[in-house]
Amino acid sequence: MRVLLLLLVSLFLLQPAQAKQTTPYSAQDNQLIEQGDYTNSDGQQIHRPAHTKSGRAPEGASAKCRDGSYSFSTHHRGTCSGHHGVAQWLD
Repeated sequence: MRVLLLLLVSLFLLQPAQAKQTTPYSAQDNQLIEQGDYTNSDGQQIHRPAHTKSGRAPEGASAKCRDGSYSFSTHHRGTCSGHHGVAQWLD
């Protein structure tokens, strides 16, 4: 009985983390090659830099990185780090 109770409590505690991982992305994601997000310094979930299938800037992008991906960063500091820096600001 204790094992079952412990299992149920564990599942209840882990559920919020699993829900966060399966959060659906916006409709624009079908035009983005890379998926995923990160938590910025304000605690907001932001889409990771991604390349587009069309090569055009996606809605909500703030910068084009030097590797051709688009950033959705809300702050200039650190934008496109790991993507060779910012090639062009879009905002």
